Amino acid sequence: MHISEGVLSPAILIGGAVVTMAGVAIGLKKVDNENIPKMGILSAAFFVASLVHVPVGPSSVHLILNGLLGLILGWKAFPAILVALALQALLFQFGGITTLGVNTMNMALPAVICYYLFGWGVKSGIKQRVFITAAFASGFCAVLVSSILVGFSLYLTGEAFLPAAKLIVAAHLPVMIIEGIVTAACILFLKKVRPELLEEINV
Repeated sequence: MHISEGVLSPAILIGGAVVTMAGVAIGLKKVDNENIPKMGILSAAFFVASLVHVPVGPSSVHLILNGLLGLILGWKAFPAILVALALQALLFQFGGITTLGVNTMNMALPAVICYYLFGWGVKSGIKQRVFITAAFASGFCAVLVSSILVGFSLYLTGEAFLPAAKLIVAAHLPVMIIEGIVTAACILFLKKVRPELLEEINV
């Protein structure tokens, strides 16, 4: 769901950059030395997952893992995702520098939303069924909201992009289910081996 250079209008680019700067500022205020390794690992996971693209019409689909980042990092997902997207743009020309703000907003904002919607469900002491459902919902909804934001970014640039915007949302429906399963599996694994990561969730 990387939006390339030269597609979006200046107004959308500026709006996305402003939202991203605000999100990164909030996220950085919440960072301490203990969070940096965790952010680095999750940023790397996001970086690698987003590199495997499957073409679908004029767009392509890939794993995102922003729901997983959102559950564990909260607002810190903004700087983590920004770094990963910047490296992808510089090293592999996925997305672009001018669209970095919009692309980061489209990935990180849903991560933060899912943190507040589903973070309570993956804390220690929650019933297993609720735990798995919340983790799945976070992965599913993060991709759903990201695809909708990408579609709106294109549509607000021009109505000619409406068919492409609809295709992007439709193409990511299978990805939403896969992301939900992967997120649930990862959170279950972390609950067994590193439960302290989930105890830091403060919703």
